[in-house]
Amino acid sequence: MLSVSYLRQKSSRCLAALSFFVALLTTAAAGAQSVNSLEYRIGPEDVLHISVWKEKDLDREVLVRPDGGVSFPLVGDLQVSGRTPVEVQDEIRARLQRFVPDAEVTVSVDKVSGYTVFVLGEVNKPGQFTLGRYVDVVQALTLAGGTTPYASERSIQVLRRQDGQERTYSFDFRDIKRGRNLEQNIILQSGDVVVVP
Repeated sequence: MLSVSYLRQKSSRCLAALSFFVALLTTAAAGAQSVNSLEYRIGPEDVLHISVWKEKDLDREVLVRPDGGVSFPLVGDLQVSGRTPVEVQDEIRARLQRFVPDAEVTVSVDKVSGYTVFVLGEVNKPGQFTLGRYVDVVQALTLAGGTTPYASERSIQVLRRQDGQERTYSFDFRDIKRGRNLEQNIILQSGDVVVVP
């Protein structure tokens, strides 16, 4: 017969594991939202969904041309490559102002093209990952098969080249597993390198 303390111990472990996975799902959902609004930089061959509230004729899915531009009714050509969805929606809103006063414009990335991240060091499957969608640090580590027993999970770094400068972001995987400091689980940009010492 099973003892009460044994059952409590098992129940406690299951609850901790469940809490961890709920935290990961919450982080992934938050990450998906932030990529469309703040962090993700649009690139050639990405597919954007542009909509204007109460203007069905202006609801479009557009492919970013190799030159980084798109065409949109009443707006004409505009350069979107290297910009965030929020920056693009602000420009479309400004250009539409004389045709649609107080336009509510939404720009989201439906398909990411040529999005590559690298995961190196103490992971089970280090390498280059070319994806059709954006990922955060936890998702990239998962794609790389997770960390090895020798990994220093508190000292993971994300290396990013932006505007000709190298930026480094710290990532403490142990904190994430405990549901703390979830904001450090940033959305990766194409070309980012995750280093697990």
